[in-house]
Amino acid sequence: MDSMLEFPMPLSKTGQLLQSRLVRYALIFVVWTLVGLFFTSQVLFNSIYMEKRMPLGNVLFMQMSICYLWALTTPLVLWLARKYRIDRANWPRRTLLHVVVSVLLVGSMSGLHYVLFIGYFRKTEYLTPFRDLQYILFNLDRQLCIYWLMLLSSHALNYYQSYRRGELRASRLQTQLAQAQLEALKMQLHPHFLFNTLHSISALLNRDTEAARRMITRLGDFLRLTLENAGAQEVTLQEEMEFLNGYLEIERIRFRDRLTTRVEVDPSVLGVRVPNLILQPIVENAMRHAIATQHEGRIEITAFPSNGCLRIQVKDNGPGLTDDSFTNQCGKHVGLANTKARLERLYGSEHLLELTNGPGGGLVVTLEVPRKS
Repeated sequence: MDSMLEFPMPLSKTGQLLQSRLVRYALIFVVWTLVGLFFTSQVLFNSIYMEKRMPLGNVLFMQMSICYLWALTTPLVLWLARKYRIDRANWPRRTLLHVVVSVLLVGSMSGLHYVLFIGYFRKTEYLTPFRDLQYILFNLDRQLCIYWLMLLSSHALNYYQSYRRGELRASRLQTQLAQAQLEALKMQLHPHFLFNTLHSISALLNRDTEAARRMITRLGDFLRLTLENAGAQEVTLQEEMEFLNGYLEIERIRFRDRLTTRVEVDPSVLGVRVPNLILQPIVENAMRHAIATQHEGRIEITAFPSNGCLRIQVKDNGPGLTDDSFTNQCGKHVGLANTKARLERLYGSEHLLELTNGPGGGLVVTLEVPRKS
C-alpha cells in the first residue's frame, strides 16, 4: 500500500529561491570558498607563528583545490544521503553502504588531489602509486569526517522537515476534525432537528410516557457523546457505534413504523479505530433518501473484517444512484465530500469509499479503513 499523503510545506522566499538548482550550486560554491579561505588563513597564521612563512599562492592552491573538489562532490553526497537514507528499518545495510561509498569516494578524491598537488609544484618524481596511497591514507580520516558530517547534516535536515510536515499535517487534520464536529453539531442542533425531536417528545407524553422518557434520555446521551471525544481524530468502532445508536434510537422513536434499522457488527472489529464522527453523515444521508421516497425506510449497517481491513456498509431502500458518477454525488452532498476528504487525509490510498446501487435497489455505501487497534 502507498504511504499516507503528505502535505506540502509552505515555502518562504528563501525556500522558493533554493528550489533553483543553479542557486543551490552557487551556494555550495560560496560555502566551500569560505571554508577554503578560512583554512588558508589558519595555515598562513600557523606558518608565521612557526617562523616558516609559506607563499600565499601555494597555500591558496593547497586549500582551495581540495575545497573545490569537495564542492564538486557535495551534490553527489547529498543525493546519496537522500536516495539511501538511514532509518530504523534499514540502518545496518545502509550504514555499511555509506561506509563503503565514503571510503571509495574520499580515496578517489584524495588520490586526484595528490596528482593536482604534485603537478602544481612540478614534483613529478614523487608521482608514484605508493606515495599516492600514502597520501590517501594520511588524509583519509579527515576527509571521511567531512563526508559523514554532510551525511548527518542532510539527515538532520530531512528529519526536521519530516517533523515539520507531521506538525502541519496534524494541525490541518485537527482543523478538519473541528470543522467536521461543527458540521455535525450544526446538523444535530439544527432547529428542525430539535423542533421535530421535541415535538415528538411532546406528542409521546400524552400516549407513551416511557417512550418520551427514553427519547429524552437518548437525546441527552447523543449530545453528550457528540462532545465527549472532541479533539480525537480516531475512536474505536465501539465508541462510534454507541454514538450512532443514540442517533438511530432518536430517529426510530420519531418515525416509529416508518423507519426500520438493522445493525450487525462483528465483535472482532469493535476495537478497530475509525475516524471520529465518520458514520453519522453517511447514515443520515441514507435515511433521508430512504424515508423521502418510501413509505417505510429501511437502513442496514454492517461491519466486518475484510482482507486485513475493516469494511463498513450502509444500505438503504431509497432510489439509489441516478448516475454512476461518485464525483457528482460528492458534489451534491457536502457530507459525503467531507467524509472523502477526511479519509484521504487520514489514510491516503489505504482506504475505500464507494457508492453503488444495491442488487435489490437502494444505495450501498462501502467504507474500508486499515484495521488498526
